[in-house]
Amino acid sequence: MPVVAVATECHVYPKVLSNIQEVRARGAHVIAVATEGDRQIGELAKDVLFVPRTPELLAPVIVTPPLQLLAYHVAKLRGCDVDQPRNLAKSVTVE
Repeated sequence: MPVVAVATECHVYPKVLSNIQEVRARGAHVIAVATEGDRQIGELAKDVLFVPRTPELLAPVIVTPPLQLLAYHVAKLRGCDVDQPRNLAKSVTVE
């Protein structure tokens, strides 16, 4: 089972590494989004998408595009229609 982990340098980084070790011990294929220059994550994850080093508060802005592209390409490989996602009406409400 693939597991995607966001492992950028932040205050919970040691906990994220611990969680990655746990899922690897259970046989998961780990894909990580990590900060450039992070050597420790390369030992734990099978695949790593590196993002530039940024302040912790800006990390979500930098991490989001690689995650969106990953989701897009996985959906295309599975043959899903990326322009009309399923169950969108259930998760989006209009008032």
